[in-house]
Amino acid sequence: MLLNADLHERVVLATPALDWVASPEPGVERRMLERNGEEVARAVSIVRYAPGSRFGRHEHGGGEELLVLDGELCDEHGRYPAGTYIRNPPGSAHAPYSEDGCTLLVRLCQMAPTEQARLVMDTRNGGWQGPPEAIRRLDLFRDEATGETVYLSRFAAGAQVPHHDHPGGEELFVLEGEIQDEHGRYPAGTWVRQPHGSAHAPFSECGAQVLVRRGHLPQ
Repeated sequence: MLLNADLHERVVLATPALDWVASPEPGVERRMLERNGEEVARAVSIVRYAPGSRFGRHEHGGGEELLVLDGELCDEHGRYPAGTYIRNPPGSAHAPYSEDGCTLLVRLCQMAPTEQARLVMDTRNGGWQGPPEAIRRLDLFRDEATGETVYLSRFAAGAQVPHHDHPGGEELFVLEGEIQDEHGRYPAGTWVRQPHGSAHAPFSECGAQVLVRRGHLPQ
């Protein structure tokens, strides 16, 4: 399957309007945002677990990254409430489930083989940097070798980022509120992938929280 697989193209998706697609496991559904491959694929998806559903134990050959959007995810390693950011490195394995249901933003097969440390971060515990009246930032991950950076950005109402370009591209998922730029408006649930060399000056009239990734796309 090829879905938004050309990483040199700009993509904007209003994910709440996308259909849920059944996975191989009962009660687990996906909204597919990017995919290159079949069941084992480079992919970006929103995944929804119905209450009591589970996914059989499986290995992440190319790693797995996820952010719990709502509810609580569990596996044999722990419990992960809404706001938890997880990186399961290449070669890791688990059997995830949810007792009461949950929704996740998931990326598969996009980690460097050298990444071997598992990361679990509860983003509700603070660590934000920057003035509350402007744009605050919570760093989640950085790979010095590849230049990939992942962080949360919190816009105060009226805050704006100066015009900038994106060496290695940029990917955004709007978690709360709405952001805008010279190309359009992006309410909560919008996924944006901007290729290497793109540029913009984002701002928010009402305030927003955004998951940002930079430097991970081909030049």
